[in-house]
Amino acid sequence: MTDTLQARLAEALAPIANPRTGASLYQTQQLRDIAATREGKVRVTLLLAAQDDPTLARQVRQALEKVEGVTEVRVDVKDAAEPAADANYAPPKGGEAKSRALPVMGADTAPKAPAAPQPVSYPQLGRIIAVSSGKGGVGKSTVTTNLAISLAKLGYHVGLMDADIYGPNIPRMMGVDEAPPVQDDKIQPLLAHGVKVISLGFLIERDQPAIWRGPIVMKIITQFLRDVNWGRLDFLLVDMPPGTGDAQLSLVQATQVAGAVIVTTPQEVAVGDALRGAKMFERVGVPVLGVVENMSYFESPETGKPMAIFGTGGGKRLADELQVPLLGEVPLYPPVLEGADRGAPIVVSGPTSTAAKKLNDVAGKIISALGVGAPA
Repeated sequence: MTDTLQARLAEALAPIANPRTGASLYQTQQLRDIAATREGKVRVTLLLAAQDDPTLARQVRQALEKVEGVTEVRVDVKDAAEPAADANYAPPKGGEAKSRALPVMGADTAPKAPAAPQPVSYPQLGRIIAVSSGKGGVGKSTVTTNLAISLAKLGYHVGLMDADIYGPNIPRMMGVDEAPPVQDDKIQPLLAHGVKVISLGFLIERDQPAIWRGPIVMKIITQFLRDVNWGRLDFLLVDMPPGTGDAQLSLVQATQVAGAVIVTTPQEVAVGDALRGAKMFERVGVPVLGVVENMSYFESPETGKPMAIFGTGGGKRLADELQVPLLGEVPLYPPVLEGADRGAPIVVSGPTSTAAKKLNDVAGKIISALGVGAPA
């Protein structure tokens, strides 16, 4: 087993049994919502029935305090008889444990959300743009980071929110990876390439699994909108996870989204998934600003001619079906991938390349589509 803090926590908690049932608290999920920060602050929820020994809370705390790397422990004791706010959660049967929810530290777990949340306006955040894709691996995060930097280079105040909570790659791509400071109860975003950045990747260990359900996802996105000291922005780009799940719905329920940019590759399989993602935004009243076809072609270094490795025309067909503009066709260019891995997006590391120029063009078209004036 990898010697991570999460693994050490699980090892310390596994032997603690409920005297009434003889079963492990960890395996039966009487212990839930186990979360840890990089500084070693640990939080866990303990569900106790009226017949359970209350000293179990002390046992759990003492076990966690002995774990190497733990600096602070908080045990939230809750009544096991109360219904869980997560409607998808069912009590385990026969000692079989389901996946654990791992909330953001400091967030109240299992909040009871209203049936129809009303979006909150955050005028200081400027135009909020969701960058989404139907499937993973199409370069959505790469497009998002480069668009954010392109807008910042034009003089706009830009924020980048990594809402891809299941695979937060923005820290690596932007070249920043440290715990953000907190001042006056506000999280201070990190600054990279002129862009303010926040990501769940700053707050959890690199290998900590993100096993979240709907209420926790909503809480994280709301925290990133409300509790981060963004200052005054012109644009806030939100890197969404692939698909049409909780994160997308949580964002549009939490705030007013100015528009969505859909990223796809030319293959029909990617286009079909992207279509479903775009339709989701349309259904919830978010305008689709346009389509970006990434990895559109490979530019031969010998001849300079485009080579359609993944097919042709998928982005254009998708844009036509949605009746929105094709914002750009970004070529498959190895330095784009290399720059993303080392925290140097292509609009910074290779501003004269075709890929950088295409991405800059996309940024310009987004500005026009939203009717945004010149930066102050």
